[in-house]
Amino acid sequence: MRRTAFSLLTLVLCASAGVLSAAVLAAGPTRVFDTITGGTTTSTTPTDTTGTTTTTTPTTPTPRPQSIPAGVTIGGLLVGGLSATAAQAEVRFYFARPLTLLVGKRKLKVTPQELGAAAELLTAVDRARSSRPGVNIPLTVRAPQAKIERYVRQLAARLDRVPVDSRLFLRKGKPFVTKSVDGRSLRQVLVGRALFNAVKTHDRAPVKLPFQAVVPAVTQKSIGYVIVIRRGKNRLELYDGAKLRRTFGVATGQARYPTPLGRFEIVVKWRNPWWYPPASDWAKDAKPIPPGPGNPLGTRWMGISSPAVGIHGTPDSSSIGYSLSHGCIRMLIPQVEWLFNQVEIGTPVYIVAS
Repeated sequence: MRRTAFSLLTLVLCASAGVLSAAVLAAGPTRVFDTITGGTTTSTTPTDTTGTTTTTTPTTPTPRPQSIPAGVTIGGLLVGGLSATAAQAEVRFYFARPLTLLVGKRKLKVTPQELGAAAELLTAVDRARSSRPGVNIPLTVRAPQAKIERYVRQLAARLDRVPVDSRLFLRKGKPFVTKSVDGRSLRQVLVGRALFNAVKTHDRAPVKLPFQAVVPAVTQKSIGYVIVIRRGKNRLELYDGAKLRRTFGVATGQARYPTPLGRFEIVVKWRNPWWYPPASDWAKDAKPIPPGPGNPLGTRWMGISSPAVGIHGTPDSSSIGYSLSHGCIRMLIPQVEWLFNQVEIGTPVYIVAS
């Protein structure tokens, strides 16, 4: 039974193979890859000679150029012939160049980024790719004024200089005046405007910072007159700054009522003064004396910043050159009138021992 079934199956397979071979022969030679041997077989495929075949090719848009047209510039920088990526790198480097600030021989650097400025380089490069040859594409820059002004204020805090006044003191018993030093103040409005224009126009020429001079309040010339009273020598010296102008004989305080030592200044000037008795034991019974020939102050009084002490005239010329007063400095009337006209309130007065 099994043999009979096997025989029938073999016949069926052989019949199928024959039918297949006939079909292949009828179809003509066709090149078929033999997957078993790796070779090819040739077979024939029938061609329809009665119809036609139409092939439609899809329309492809014209591609954008890969490089920027020749001669194109962005913000004045030549980028023609570069790819978009290379152009972006070049423009980014071009814009990021620092600004140079000149302070005398000193150079400071500041970048656009530190000033808060930013360039729209992607937009500029995109326009450059589709532009005509030789066109200059502007490089737009955003530069916030407030950030630039803040930077300028910080710069001024570093660079401004406070003026140094001349100082007056005695050196070896004579007036000595130090030199004054001018200050400076950064002209912030002008600097802010220059930095704004530089980042906007891509100009990197050095910017010389402008300053305004600040003059000291006290200079060697403004010191003016200085009075030095040498108590031990009963002498008054008038200096113009550090230069001696005139010398006068005076009377100073007696040992019981010594003329005070130190630095003072003239605080009041009176013509034809009244004399009022001071709060001292030697004048407790005295009465005020009006201006006139008998007035012990003469015709002029220059009170100093030591209580009840001043420079004044005296009708007693014999006291000049001696220590006979109650603490004041006496001068001959014509001389004290001349001195009165030379000095001002605030004139320094040094009283030294010798």
